[in-house]
Amino acid sequence: MSTMLPPLVERLDRLLPQTQCGQCGFEGCRPYADAMARRAAGVERCPPGGDAGARALARVLGVPAVPFDRTRGAHKPAQVALVVEADCIGCTKCIQACPVDAIVGGAKYMHTVIADLCTGCELCIPPCPVDCIVLVPGRTD
Repeated sequence: MSTMLPPLVERLDRLLPQTQCGQCGFEGCRPYADAMARRAAGVERCPPGGDAGARALARVLGVPAVPFDRTRGAHKPAQVALVVEADCIGCTKCIQACPVDAIVGGAKYMHTVIADLCTGCELCIPPCPVDCIVLVPGRTD
């Protein structure tokens, strides 16, 4: 019995960390996977995936493995954002910046991060006017 492999873009996307951080230069993991499948981008552009991720992508594409490009960012352990409740002013800027809708709250009310949805992309940190978002160790599953 033969099993069909998912399309190349899907296979590549599944190997990416799904941080949606944009460090690769694309709007998220799926657009990066699409660019790799079209041979418009190399396997070295994902800091969250690290060297192991670059090797896995190279294996699927049948290209030589190369280390990830450290000029795009550092490979870090899994992390999630955490809102320091006492400091949050409810401005909603973090909610607007989150690419995976992991932050909830209303205007002028404290916000919170749904840890199971947070990818640790850090995109919520720069827009926060009161620096009330910190990163803590995340899941390792």
